[in-house]
Amino acid sequence: MRQIILSLFLTSGIFSVYADEGMWMLTDLKKQNEVAMTELGLLIPAEEIYNPNGIALKDAVVHFGGGCTGEVISAEGLVLTNHHCGYGAIQQHSSVEHDYLTDGFWAKNRGEELPTPGLKFQFVDRIEDITDIVNQKIAAGEVTEVNALTRPFLNKLAKELFEKSDLKGKKGIEVQALPFYAGNKFYLFYKKVYTDVRMVAAPPSSVGKFGGETDNWMWPRHTGDFSMFRIYADANGDPAEYAASNVPLKTPKYLPISIKGLEEGDYAMIMGFPGSTSRYLTVSEVKERMEAQNQPRITIRGARLAVLKEVMAASDKTRIQYANKYAGSSNYWKNSIGMNKAIIDNDVLGTKAEQEKKFAEFAKGKPEYEGVVEKIDAIVNQTMPVTGQYYYLMEAFSGAIEFGSPYMVMDNLKKGLEEKNDSLINKSLEQLKEVFADIHNKDYDHEVDRKVAKAIFPVYAEIIPAEQRPAFYQTIEKEFKGDYNAYIDAMYDNSILANQANFDKFIKKPTVKAIEKDLATQYSRAKIEKLRSLAQELNSTSKELALLHKAYIRGLGEMKEPVPSYPDANFTIRLTYGNVKSYNPRDAVHYKYYTTTDGILEKENPEDREFVVPAKLKELILKKDFGRYALPNGDMPVCFLSTNDITGGNSGSPVLNANGELIGTAFDGNWESLSGDINFDNNLQRCINLDIRYVLFILEKLGGCEHLIKEMKIVE
Repeated sequence: MRQIILSLFLTSGIFSVYADEGMWMLTDLKKQNEVAMTELGLLIPAEEIYNPNGIALKDAVVHFGGGCTGEVISAEGLVLTNHHCGYGAIQQHSSVEHDYLTDGFWAKNRGEELPTPGLKFQFVDRIEDITDIVNQKIAAGEVTEVNALTRPFLNKLAKELFEKSDLKGKKGIEVQALPFYAGNKFYLFYKKVYTDVRMVAAPPSSVGKFGGETDNWMWPRHTGDFSMFRIYADANGDPAEYAASNVPLKTPKYLPISIKGLEEGDYAMIMGFPGSTSRYLTVSEVKERMEAQNQPRITIRGARLAVLKEVMAASDKTRIQYANKYAGSSNYWKNSIGMNKAIIDNDVLGTKAEQEKKFAEFAKGKPEYEGVVEKIDAIVNQTMPVTGQYYYLMEAFSGAIEFGSPYMVMDNLKKGLEEKNDSLINKSLEQLKEVFADIHNKDYDHEVDRKVAKAIFPVYAEIIPAEQRPAFYQTIEKEFKGDYNAYIDAMYDNSILANQANFDKFIKKPTVKAIEKDLATQYSRAKIEKLRSLAQELNSTSKELALLHKAYIRGLGEMKEPVPSYPDANFTIRLTYGNVKSYNPRDAVHYKYYTTTDGILEKENPEDREFVVPAKLKELILKKDFGRYALPNGDMPVCFLSTNDITGGNSGSPVLNANGELIGTAFDGNWESLSGDINFDNNLQRCINLDIRYVLFILEKLGGCEHLIKEMKIVE
């Protein structure tokens, strides 16, 4: 294998990068970015951001629940994140009697903080470059170049390295090895995981989700998108499962909070855990994203969301049950719509085509790079129809519809009954009891899911030809004369796991006949078999495609030298830097870089749940009772824009000023640049941030939580 040139991803620090693009590795900040950051306005050394041998800002940033970011803002383990990041926890604690989604939640003391089972916070303890180790194993023939990218190999390697480390035996330590730059580099992450997390504060949704789906991905924004949690540990400060005796974590690093304000052009940096970007796609791959991934999400989720919106509006119980599901589904439904539009509006395909033209010139005479793009395109053009089938099937029957049956458990039970194997029968029945309880959980409504199914089945059939559909569509045609509703009603009424009565009757006397005729089991088997078939077809070219991507990204890095390259986001900790900045989205349109509470009253609509303003908040705004958090002219800031490069996973990330002080939390991107996961546009790309002064104002004036503010280090 060609020796990988690692230097192409690093510079000596003498080259200045003025663009705001880039989700940079902390380990390389000193070499790649410190000069550029300083020239943009950074006033602290890179070692105060990331220090492999000491405490730095990195140690106050947590991976929140696996999908967002949070930051520690007190010495007592208090964590700030977005309202939409904490939404699942808020919904988990909510009921019709205690509707924290509508009313908000404010713990007035430690005893009122709510344990939140299932929620985890992860700190990055250590980052190690293990590229040489992986390449040595490839060279020695211990692993192929392709298999070195796979989870089984990397998990095994991470475990081996952990066993040799000084962190072995420490409580709460987890390790993860991952490829970067499509496998041109590899890093190992040591993470400290805390599982006793308690909910501390959340504004009502009329603040935390003000503007709802209408304002999502839009500017100007007036959303108080925050919530607060606290990390608890055992008496030694180590991670521990929930116990009444646990105490707030004494954190070695927390962020000071600046309420000094900000001006256009001020330096701003964001540290967090961006989820996924695809900045190195070819033109054909961008088209595939639009047609075979985004469009299935738009179509199927649109049908599901229409049903959920109707049933949630009709019942408070249903609204609470499905609030988190609706929010999670709609977020990337709208994102996909915006991305497809922005790809066209921003001529991303043209930009990618120009990049490919330059790469073709660069690749001449270099066998490892010549023809790489053409080979990628050939594979993509071959597999795009299959990719579309796969995503439509996933969105419809593994995403939109929740009901089903564990056919493998049913098969084992059937085998046990046929062989009169009591051990297998009893084991299978116990598994079925667990599955039934899991399906019919507190956030599932069988009748709502039935309505969703009746909307999804015909939509899917309109798009996917009969010969490409899973086998249960043949059952609908043959046994139900093509009547989707009749088939769905039969499955939702008569299947073994459909309701308690059916389940109890079956459990008392399980039979092979009942299993064989169970529609939910047939449906689940056909769905999984079709998914597996499509996945196998796609996997047939995946190894070749992986090596082509590795070569393409390595070549792009060499072509850009001495400008440094950054790897795509993959839920690992990154830093992005830029400035507070307004923008001009269209001809004759200028968007100022911040909003105020005046806009909340301008948008107010008591008839629309998305734009209801709480009476107390309205009174505070009208009286201009903002305390020390107001602007010099007496206005109250709410949100602001910066040029930082973020994506999903960055939600809740700290926005820091030139001194490393907290000035806000990132929570969204702007509509005009939703193609940013594929191509960063320096003119249009903006990060929408919640001003920390609005957080403190709501916390103090609306929530009455002065005790929390006293925990913090406020810089005035």
